[in-house]
Amino acid sequence: MNKLVESADAAVADIGDGATVMVGGFGLCGNPENLIAALHRRGTKGLTVISNNCGTTDLGLGPLLLSRQIRKIVASYVGENKEFERQYLSRELEVELVPQGTLAERIRAGGAGIAGFYTATGVGTQVAEGKETRTIGGREYLLELPLTADFALVHARRADVHGNLVFRMTARNFNPVMATAARTTIAEAEEVVAAGELDPDRIHTPGIFVQRLVRGAGYRKWIERRTVRPRSGEGR
Repeated sequence: MNKLVESADAAVADIGDGATVMVGGFGLCGNPENLIAALHRRGTKGLTVISNNCGTTDLGLGPLLLSRQIRKIVASYVGENKEFERQYLSRELEVELVPQGTLAERIRAGGAGIAGFYTATGVGTQVAEGKETRTIGGREYLLELPLTADFALVHARRADVHGNLVFRMTARNFNPVMATAARTTIAEAEEVVAAGELDPDRIHTPGIFVQRLVRGAGYRKWIERRTVRPRSGEGR
C-alpha cells in the first residue's frame, strides 16, 4: 500500500482538539519539523503531548506552547523553554515529569502491549507518589504504566512508499518506539524511495506501524547549543 500523502497539512488534518500526540525528537534532534509546523497551522487545541522535551521557546514544540495549543505535556526534560516555565509556574500547563529511561520504556510497553513494569528509578522521590510499589529480591520497585497515543509524529532519514523507515544516528532517539505506540503514526522522511529500494536488514521501523507518510522539505535541523570556543586541547 502506498502511504504517501500530498502534504504535511493533509497528514494532520484529522488531529482534533483534545488529542494525545507523541512527538519524536531529543532536544531539537530528530524533530518532525514539517508535521509540527502543520499542526501549528491547523491550530488544534487542548493537546496532550508526549515527548522527551518541549523544544526551546521558539523552536521544536515551542511554537505550539506559544499558541496555547498544548494542555498537558508528559516529558523528561524541560529546561530550555522559558515559555514552558512561565506556563507551568502560572498553572496554565499541566506537566507530568517522567525519568527519561522510564519514559522510553513506558512508550515501548505501550507499543508492545505490556500492561506495566516495575523499575527502581524514582523510588523514594516525588516520582513515586501515588504509585504501587513492590519489593523484589529485597529491593523496592515502582509500577509504571504504559503510554499510548492517538497519533505519533515521527521523523525518519529515509522511507519507502510502504512506510518502512530508516533513522539516522541520534535522530533515531524516541522516534522508533513512538511509531509503535499510537493508533495512527504519521512519518515524515527526508528522502522517500520506491518500494523495494531499502535494504530490509537496515529498516528500523517496519511499515506495518506507519499509516501515513510525508516527504519532508526545508529542514532547518536546529542546533540547541552551539560550541563557541575550542574544546580542551583543540586549536593549539
